[in-house]
Amino acid sequence: MLEQIENWIDATNLKYSSQKVSCDKFSNEFYGFYPAEFLKNAYYVVVDQIPKPDFAGLREMGLGDFVDMDVAGITYKNTYYLLPEVAKDLGVHFHELVHVAQWLKLGPDVFILRYISEIQRVGYNDAPLEKMAYALDEQFVSKGDKIDVPKYVSQTL
Repeated sequence: MLEQIENWIDATNLKYSSQKVSCDKFSNEFYGFYPAEFLKNAYYVVVDQIPKPDFAGLREMGLGDFVDMDVAGITYKNTYYLLPEVAKDLGVHFHELVHVAQWLKLGPDVFILRYISEIQRVGYNDAPLEKMAYALDEQFVSKGDKIDVPKYVSQTL
């Protein structure tokens, strides 16, 4: 299952590669939170429908609600996908970039396994990876202290 998910992610990122926008465009807005080099290697794509894997195995694992859940954004490795209505929302970009940092720290296999395990165990809203992303994006949105997010993620996970 893990290999199937990662292959799907790689195929999805490749499919949208011509539409990817580099996040280095946010270097001023996210100064002090995300280093320029990190932003240069992170991308987003605006899509009309969020791409999500829908394998029978995921539903059998009890992840049907997650697969069917309406989301405005989702991150796969160093690329995240957003709906047009949130494409200008810096808080959403910030949140998804936290997930990019998590993917980078954990690597694809560990991230996927951990994310699935957290969703199964405590649900989306209480999943620690999501709680971390929401807490950090709240710190940004509320103009809290600047923190090097990739470094924080790396030290915390």
